[in-house]
Amino acid sequence: MSSTMTPLVASGAPRTWRRFTAAQRAARFSVYLVIVAAIIASARTVEVIPEFLYDAPEQMQDLFRRMWPIAFYHYQGGVHDALMDTLHIATLGTILAVGMAVPVGLMAAHNVLPNRAVNYTAKLVLVSSRSVNSLVWALLFVSIFGPGALAGTLAIAFRSIGFVGKLLGEALEETNAGPVEALKAAGAPWLSVLAKGYWPQVEPAFWSVVLFRWDINVRESAVLGLVGAGGIGMALDTALNLFQWDRVAMVLFSIFCVVVIAEVVVTRIRKRVL
Repeated sequence: MSSTMTPLVASGAPRTWRRFTAAQRAARFSVYLVIVAAIIASARTVEVIPEFLYDAPEQMQDLFRRMWPIAFYHYQGGVHDALMDTLHIATLGTILAVGMAVPVGLMAAHNVLPNRAVNYTAKLVLVSSRSVNSLVWALLFVSIFGPGALAGTLAIAFRSIGFVGKLLGEALEETNAGPVEALKAAGAPWLSVLAKGYWPQVEPAFWSVVLFRWDINVRESAVLGLVGAGGIGMALDTALNLFQWDRVAMVLFSIFCVVVIAEVVVTRIRKRVL
């Protein structure tokens, strides 16, 4: 220890510990500067009317007074059927998405199909599905098939392909190659390798992704009706257009209850099955 400390004492300049080097400090400062500049630029481009901000608390209080008491009597006649349509849209859309996402996810996994052209094409499909919002998908299908639950179901399905397919492909690429190579060495056909080598390893992740996506789709399908794609969103849009705020509160309360119940159901299924 004395031999290590001697040069420091002799030079008279003890070394000072610093967490970051000069280059790292400059990089951190640059990142912070870019963030601050982005915030300032965003604040300048967003048109905020000060008069609307000043009376926002009063407007919120007035809105809540209009919503209370909640029109529970409106549930049976104006909310129940639309709520069931929402659940059906989310469920059927998830099933369709899984059916379309599984082949694309298999093609995206390089260890399953070692062909770069096929892999990149499949990943392009997955990215395209995720890059378009569900409301945009709904507007597209409403213009093709007209307003209704069919447009909402297809919007949910095409939006979910990218989510399910991407996570399935990543799970396949992370599988252990040992069982797969043993099956191939034994001369097993490709479907047997897929069923016995890959599937047991990705099954928990697959069902977890499917359940999680259904939970998300329940939330998303609740607002698709705002653009005419069926479900409880249409009941919400009707109540908003007619300024029936007590019925708006009933619809929002129903959506909240369904989301909470879906979360509980998904959690229980995951604990029992996975």
